Amino acid sequence: MDALEALAIVGAGIGAGAINTVVGSGTLITFPVLIALGYSPLVANVSNNLGLVPGSVSGVIGYRRELEGQRSRILHLGVYSITGALAGAALLLTLPSSAFDAIVPVLIALALLLVVVQPRLERALAHRRRHHGAERNPALRAAVGATGVYGGYFGAAQGIILISILGVAIEDHLQRLNGLKNVLAGLVNLTAGIVFAIVADVDWAVAGLIAAGSIVGAALGARYGRRLSPTALRVVIVVVGTVAIVRLTV
Repeated sequence: MDALEALAIVGAGIGAGAINTVVGSGTLITFPVLIALGYSPLVANVSNNLGLVPGSVSGVIGYRRELEGQRSRILHLGVYSITGALAGAALLLTLPSSAFDAIVPVLIALALLLVVVQPRLERALAHRRRHHGAERNPALRAAVGATGVYGGYFGAAQGIILISILGVAIEDHLQRLNGLKNVLAGLVNLTAGIVFAIVADVDWAVAGLIAAGSIVGAALGARYGRRLSPTALRVVIVVVGTVAIVRLTV
């Protein structure tokens, strides 16, 4: 790895940390960069997952005010995020690499679709009836657990999926739900990261560079995220994600 490659990885980590905190889908920045630099999809995925964990922590700290009074939600839903992440990490490590190579482009395409339709989802959610205490709803718990499985396996757009689910089920301000989303996604990344650190082929140099960048990016995202243009963020994610699909399928 030369200096330019290292700078590219740190820069991708900054972008991913910021996007994960504000919107979700930061993996669509870091993962394609690692693929473009020649890392295998599996190594890129597990190294990226570990690298984004410190950024998740930074993002949670940045949203600590929005998290006030949400301890019950975190405790009730966090268990399902952790359980799902364990299952997703196990699937990643047990399925053949050829399966991962085939599935990832489809996952990225679905994630990009979610990014594109997110404004419509938000408008639809604004007109849906929401319910207090919904964290105890079995359907919500199952949906959060399933998202954890997805996040443990790959994770791109995990945050968007979560915020959509939480917005449908829980009556609260969107920024508070975004803070809750950051906690749940962070638990998924941390859980899967611990598994990968023990048994997977991690490139620790890559993970460390992404971690450094994601900490800075998440702090910036938490501080300035509400001033960023959602349209601009979506354009960047779609462009980079499309490049990833092309590289993985050609």
